[in-house]
Amino acid sequence: MKVVKWLAIVVVVLVVAFVVVGLFLPNKIHVERSLAIDAPPEVVFKYLNDLEEWEHWEPFSKGDPSIVTTIGEPSAGVGATQSWVGDSGTGSLTFTMADPDKGIAYDLQFDDFEPSTSEMTYEVVDGKTVLTWTMDGSVGVPVIGGYFAMIIEGMVGPEYEKGLGFLRDVAEADTAGESTDEPDATDESGEPDDSGV
Repeated sequence: MKVVKWLAIVVVVLVVAFVVVGLFLPNKIHVERSLAIDAPPEVVFKYLNDLEEWEHWEPFSKGDPSIVTTIGEPSAGVGATQSWVGDSGTGSLTFTMADPDKGIAYDLQFDDFEPSTSEMTYEVVDGKTVLTWTMDGSVGVPVIGGYFAMIIEGMVGPEYEKGLGFLRDVAEADTAGESTDEPDATDESGEPDDSGV
């Protein structure tokens, strides 16, 4: 009976600790990744501004072949929309900014979660276009919201890294006058495939 009693005490302490920590964890989501691209901003913007060009670099559908994407009209500029369905869920986005001097911004909706916002903005540093991809939002669920926020950052961040790597490859190939018909000359990490195959 003493063992059962102590097990019960341990369980209660763990539950209380989980709740207390969860109450103090920030429920805000912020994901941010950057990469330098050896291509001019106008080339990078071409692949950002038109949703028809996203197939060359967007990482999520590459990782989930079940995703089916529908692009609305217009496909480029402010007001451009895209929606998708797949085994990993459903979602949509709408462009809210499309500025050749800065980049793009869009509103995001994933399943029944609260809306979030995302930006892909750039600046020229040492002759290269430094592209920064961010996502901001919140998880408005008491106690577990902070835990979910940490999990989401850990899931989305690596995908952003892959996407930036894919985009770097197609933009640099475009700048060099090479074809972008086969954008997967990178491994899943977004790094160039040096295997020579």
